[in-house]
Amino acid sequence: MINIRDYQEKDAAEVGLLIKNTFSQFNLDYLPPAEQEAFLGPFSFAGDGDPEHMAEIGRLIQSQFVYVAEDNGKIIGVLRGRVGRLGSLFVAESHHKRGAGRLLVERFERQILSRGGRVIRVASSLYAVPFYLKMGYKRSTGVRKSWSFNGYGFPIQPMRKVIHLE
Repeated sequence: MINIRDYQEKDAAEVGLLIKNTFSQFNLDYLPPAEQEAFLGPFSFAGDGDPEHMAEIGRLIQSQFVYVAEDNGKIIGVLRGRVGRLGSLFVAESHHKRGAGRLLVERFERQILSRGGRVIRVASSLYAVPFYLKMGYKRSTGVRKSWSFNGYGFPIQPMRKVIHLE
């Protein structure tokens, strides 16, 4: 059973590795591995155990809202965002199309509504566009190229959703 909870500092290593692996596999797969490091930034060091790297990854994960999805005590998803912006969403491949992403986004949307927010924007990776469309998000412009750490040219699809009280 998937459980959604608030992120805790002790989750940084596991979340960092999840971000590194899913971002590489589903969003940077068009690049050779040597070129992916520029786009991964400090996340390229996730899993190496270096305390300085782990501290930097922990700082990067921080946001106004950070939620993790767990299945049997293992973190299988993470969402970061703030009022008006969904910053990032990563779900382990083993849990794609099993509801973890939906549960994370629904929790985030409820939190935004409770804070008076009515519109959420996201710079979606092309891989995630079908997911966000199913969640009610709409494309707001055409595909753009964006920065990710030291890498430029990452294709994104700007999207938005007007959320309503139910």
